[in-house]
This record gives sequence, structure tokens and C-alpha cells, in this order.
Amino acid sequence: MADVDRAEIERFWAHWLSLNRQAEAEGDWAPLADAYAEDATYGWMYTPDEHFMAVGRDQIREWALGTEMAGLEGWHYDYQATVIDDVNAMVIGFWRQRAGIVDDTTGEEYEICGIGGSWFGVAPRPDGDRLEFAWQRDWFDLGATATTFLDIVKAKKATAGLLERMSLNGIEQPGHYRLADLPSTVWPPPVAAGNFVTQEPV
Repeated sequence: MADVDRAEIERFWAHWLSLNRQAEAEGDWAPLADAYAEDATYGWMYTPDEHFMAVGRDQIREWALGTEMAGLEGWHYDYQATVIDDVNAMVIGFWRQRAGIVDDTTGEEYEICGIGGSWFGVAPRPDGDRLEFAWQRDWFDLGATATTFLDIVKAKKATAGLLERMSLNGIEQPGHYRLADLPSTVWPPPVAAGNFVTQEPV
């Protein structure tokens, strides 16, 4: 287990939330990559046989926080709740994904329904100066995402960036892999290795 205490994790998490707000305000997510370990992995699933995976800080900056955020300018991901596991050095953040575009029929922002979130592994930086993310895995409802995108298009409120994003062939994009070709594990590496098993199979 990582040698970190709860107060350290709470300070790092507060810093992370501040960085997120700054990224949203500036429309540039790339600086968030500095919060990740040099060899961190960051992935999520689109379909059972199409996954995204970035390996290393550079790919996280270029792909997870770059090409994967293209067309989502103005969207925001507000954390609704946080669970901190200071024993296993993990954080789970549950977020709502809103478009920053108002639905005229409701007067509310378009929102992707369902619970979205991020699961982080936290570890000290090699220099011991502060903490960093060793890995991250996200989840969201792809069907709800597609529905919201289409609702925005039907309302003629889609940006050029969103339309371009929707026209792309997903599996051909950087960091998209078939399940058999993933460069890291679907479950975070230490979890996949069985380091945190809490219930043995029958």
C-alpha cells in the first residue's frame, strides 16, 4: 500500500478540484496531466470491445486530456461526491456531465444521464514533494451520452467541434483499442494483480 495519510490525500484532492475548475475556465485540460505519475495509466470503456487507454503522462496529456476532450469545450464535470480510502490510497469521485448548452424545452443544461465517475490510485511522487495519480479508470453511460449528443444536434445547438467529434470512427482514434490489444489492464494494474481482493470467489 502507498505510504500516504488521509490529510495528504484530502489536500491533494482539493488541489485536483481546483485544477479542474481552472481547466474548465480556460478550456484547456492538458495541464491536468502534471498531476499524474510519469508511468500512470488512464482508461475507460466505450463498448466491450472498444476501450480507451493512455499509458504515461505524455499520452494522458495528448490523448485523454487532448483528443478525447475535443468537441467538448464548455462542458463541465462537477463532482457530486467523493469517497476517500486512505488505507488503500484510492479516491473515487462521482461527477455529473453537463454541456454548458441550455435545452430550450426545459431551461436546464443538457446533461448526460446516469452516474459517471473516476477511480484514482494515489501515490507519493518520487521526490516526495507531493502526491500524484498512479492510475485512473473512468465509467459513464455510453447510451445516455449518445442520446444527449443527438438531442443537442436535433436542437441545432451542436458546435462544429461536437459535430466533428461525432463524425469520427472511434476505434481509429489515438488510444482506442480492441480489448485484446489493450496496453494496460481494464482494471487498474494493482487491482488486476489481486492486491486489493476483499472477497474471494466461491
